[in-house]
Amino acid sequence: MRRTLVPLIETAPESPALGGVVHTLHGQTMGTSWSVKLVAEVTRRLPPLREAIQNQLDTVVAQMSTWEAGSNLSLYNQAAADSWHTLPDEFFTVLQYALEIARASDGAYDPTAGTLVNAWGFGPDKRYNEIDFITPTPELLDHARKQCGWHRIALDSNAKRVHQPGGIYMDLSAIAKGYGVDQVARELLRLGIDSFLVEVGGELRGAGVKPDGQPWWVALEHPLPDALASAASNTAIGIETIAALYDWSAATSGDYRRYFENDARRYSHTIDPRSGEPIRHGLASVTVLHRDCMAADAWSTALGVMGAEQGLAYANQHDLAALFINRNKDGFEEHLSSALVALLQ
Repeated sequence: MRRTLVPLIETAPESPALGGVVHTLHGQTMGTSWSVKLVAEVTRRLPPLREAIQNQLDTVVAQMSTWEAGSNLSLYNQAAADSWHTLPDEFFTVLQYALEIARASDGAYDPTAGTLVNAWGFGPDKRYNEIDFITPTPELLDHARKQCGWHRIALDSNAKRVHQPGGIYMDLSAIAKGYGVDQVARELLRLGIDSFLVEVGGELRGAGVKPDGQPWWVALEHPLPDALASAASNTAIGIETIAALYDWSAATSGDYRRYFENDARRYSHTIDPRSGEPIRHGLASVTVLHRDCMAADAWSTALGVMGAEQGLAYANQHDLAALFINRNKDGFEEHLSSALVALLQ
């Protein structure tokens, strides 16, 4: 079965000019891959476009990666207590929005949860897949929780500064990738490309239409491979959801992307900042559709932490288009928010 989502648009995008073809570019960033499909004339020089795309993504890494010791974020995390730090425009924009989501979600998403991420082996040091890694003790977790707290972060919007109260270790991995997608989209528009599909590590943003007038159709991510999904007895598992990305974005947060198992228990990379532990409520994935990929990225994490029941109620209350896939004893079941149902065709 196939389910089709078409975001509401005021006017249909115009078809690209005659003679345009789809070009595909690829690269690496943020520990994953990126790809861009774009419509341009056959003679369009692609190397400058690829360089412009890579430069946008490299800027995000240089400013917001915890894996780069010299990034602006790493320097902030290492800074002395009670110090102020002037941030580049991109970093400040992302942090400001991250704190808005933290406030709106009551801490389900928290950009200051980096100490907890590291404690569970999902940060740049002491990785969960290393031989000498051990799960954190209650004492270590208690110490890590005390170092977190989005409400401890003060911003000076006029000077674009952020305060380091001491011990804060920020991790923007649940929002920076989506922001990178948005930055690539803005750069393509600036360069005169108005029809494209941008993908970075599974996060997507589309604009315009292809030369044949069709939109950029994408299949929303599922926790199981297609072959297993189609063979599953659970009817929800067998539904493929595709979406037309008319100037819309899609981002997915799933507990199947990175995890480890110990003593028959599964530990997901999605950490609940409120408890300090990996989520355990059975939600396999949540996909959010939004105008901005940064927002879709952050909200997919926040709703993923909340779980299917609380997350669905929150999405319905705040008009978020979200698809929840929950595990149960028989396999998987899907739940669609009312805003997502409204996009069904």
